[in-house]
Amino acid sequence: MKVLVDGEELAASAGERLLDVARRNGLPLEGTCNGDLACATCHVIVDADWFAKLPAAREEEEDMLDLVVDARRTSRLACQIVLTPEFDKLSVSLP
Repeated sequence: MKVLVDGEELAASAGERLLDVARRNGLPLEGTCNGDLACATCHVIVDADWFAKLPAAREEEEDMLDLVVDARRTSRLACQIVLTPEFDKLSVSLP
């Protein structure tokens, strides 16, 4: 499967976190807490057409997104997006 980050097509596997795909491809997503929901350094903006297709963010993720200065309606944390075959061609951008 593939995901699109800022228009760049990246190979991904089902079960992988978007954060791990981005890191493997050298993209500048820190993920300081490594997915423990203690930071927001893996903030991405999900394409509006894809946002409603993702599972809803948990309260803990919403709390972290509240701390993001440039958060948008479709903001998510890449560490919380676990890829499934239904998300083939998921499109996100980096803030």
